[in-house]
Amino acid sequence: MTALSGLSAGLRRVEDVSPALSYRPKPGSIPTQPGVYRFRDRTQRVIYVGKAKNLRARLSSYFQDIGNLHPRTATMVTTATSVEWTVVGTEVEALQLEYSWIKEYDPRFNVKYRDDKSYPWLAVTVSDEFPRVMVGRGAKRKGTRYFGPYSHAWAIRETVDILLRVFPMRSCSNGVFKRSSQIGRPCLLGYIDKCSAPCVGNVSPEDHRAIVDDFCEFMAGRTRPFMKRIETEMYAASDALDFEKAARLRDDLGAMNKALEKQAVVFGDGSDADVIALAEDPLEVAVQVFYVRGGRIRGQRGWVADRTDEGDTSSLVEDFLLQLYAGVAPEDARDAVPREILVPELPPEHETFERLLSDLRGSKVEIRVPQRGDKKTLQETVARNASESLALHKTKRASDLTTRNKALAEIAEALELDEAPLRIECYDVSHIQGTEIVASMVVFEDGLARKGEYRRFVIKDQEGSDDVKAMHEVITRRFRRLLDEQARSELRPGDPEAGTGPMLVDPDTGRPRKFAYAPGLVVVDGGAPQVAAAQRALDELGIDDIPVCGLAKRLEEVWVPGEEDPVILPRTSEGLYLLQRVRDEAHRFAITHHRNRRSKSMVESMLDGVPGLGEVRRKTLLRHFGSLRKLRAATVDEIAAVPGVGPRTAEAIKQALQHNDAHE
Repeated sequence: MTALSGLSAGLRRVEDVSPALSYRPKPGSIPTQPGVYRFRDRTQRVIYVGKAKNLRARLSSYFQDIGNLHPRTATMVTTATSVEWTVVGTEVEALQLEYSWIKEYDPRFNVKYRDDKSYPWLAVTVSDEFPRVMVGRGAKRKGTRYFGPYSHAWAIRETVDILLRVFPMRSCSNGVFKRSSQIGRPCLLGYIDKCSAPCVGNVSPEDHRAIVDDFCEFMAGRTRPFMKRIETEMYAASDALDFEKAARLRDDLGAMNKALEKQAVVFGDGSDADVIALAEDPLEVAVQVFYVRGGRIRGQRGWVADRTDEGDTSSLVEDFLLQLYAGVAPEDARDAVPREILVPELPPEHETFERLLSDLRGSKVEIRVPQRGDKKTLQETVARNASESLALHKTKRASDLTTRNKALAEIAEALELDEAPLRIECYDVSHIQGTEIVASMVVFEDGLARKGEYRRFVIKDQEGSDDVKAMHEVITRRFRRLLDEQARSELRPGDPEAGTGPMLVDPDTGRPRKFAYAPGLVVVDGGAPQVAAAQRALDELGIDDIPVCGLAKRLEEVWVPGEEDPVILPRTSEGLYLLQRVRDEAHRFAITHHRNRRSKSMVESMLDGVPGLGEVRRKTLLRHFGSLRKLRAATVDEIAAVPGVGPRTAEAIKQALQHNDAHE
């Protein structure tokens, strides 16, 4: 649990006694202070997190007549078996704790805004000795400063190409930088004055850092002071009759103006703002944000989400602001949180949000609804973008969501399951002629891969094992862990916090237990022998409520335990297609694991005879170069640069690798 000043130690769980909603707490037992609450299902998994200014009033609203609730809210309330709450000192603390819990537990019924596409960022690796500017996508990394996101990567590259003339900072990859350092010659950018060539010592780390700082200031929107300075230096050089310097500064000024021309001026006052607009229907909501810095549009981004209740636009704005800003790192807050946030409707507690964001930024932040002028006009443009984004998303999702539901329903019908298998685990074994035997476990939930839940296994009995025995071992290990996790999480009878099922979250760390979730279906890559081995492993553990099937590659037949004939799904079946995707993903994951282990073992066998090279140094070598191919391509000097490996040992390593290459 996140530690917050003023956080009350009071934590209350109300247990489930059937029938549904009988876990409703007595109104008098719920405090009226601000706080955060969590609903849990029968397995103790957190399914919804919310905050309230008055906990009693908010929680009581969930336990009215089910017919009066939004369908998704009704589903959440009837799925839950307990509710708990934590009292905090202020509404700001409630906001912070709500965000922390949503991020930690990933509750299935909370609004989750998903990017409607992958947006490119302009990134500067400020933690490096010689920072690099580059274009990237995906999650942000620590030690890197980001600008954007932008709509198109090519637009960023054009802008950077123009600005490198003014700010000649490093833009090359680590490999190019290292190679230029070794040969003592800069790359082409160094020769055409678009890089100050720190790789060959043409500029000190301090001077290069100053160039990087100027670049970041310019990209952050603080352009006027910098351009004014360049203009002053240009006129001073001209007055001093240094016409060559003046011409260079003139060209730099022209390059900056050209870069700025690519960004539309939308606010005449040159202000910073995030302009937010929504497009919604009863089921979904789309959000668009335009990032305006220095009066110019610097980037754009979009999200879509399922609506979880009948909350109005102001509630949706509140949910979005929480997810957009509450996770910003303090060191990035000045760039990520502007002075002004323009929204279509004020959130219910906008003063609380303003205090939270002002504390984060370190200066006043205002949330308001534009009424007239250029800011109102821009928000209307953003709203049109949101409407188009929602229409496009619904066109794509209609097919996607329907297909996934149909696939799960077909699998349940073909295998005669009681309900659709919302969580599917698939296992595959990989080896070469019985050596380096490994296995994989992949997880699909609601028809989509959950890569964070994937697991790898190394088979313990490498000598006497085959596919069938390996499958038996893997299933045994995985589900023994399931039983162990559930046994550890069961509370003593009479304990006031005892629930109706195992706790799936470790109370000590607050993180989900790795093997605590039971699947709705186990799929193995193989036919009747592999399926029989998996079923035998479950029987030996006393597990009789998890169905098993296998998918044989040859004819794509679905095998179930104890049946002489396979289940044949039509080739056009969405259920068969989903099983194939799950099986192929397990195969890919197992093959990757096997290749990595094989590469490590090959390195160790090749270098066994090298004098002075023990197990620790072999592992250090592999960790440093990452693969056998890169180690073979390395020079003696590069190998000698690895900690613990001197020139003599490096020479012996190179000779051993060359000797092995000659005999392959």
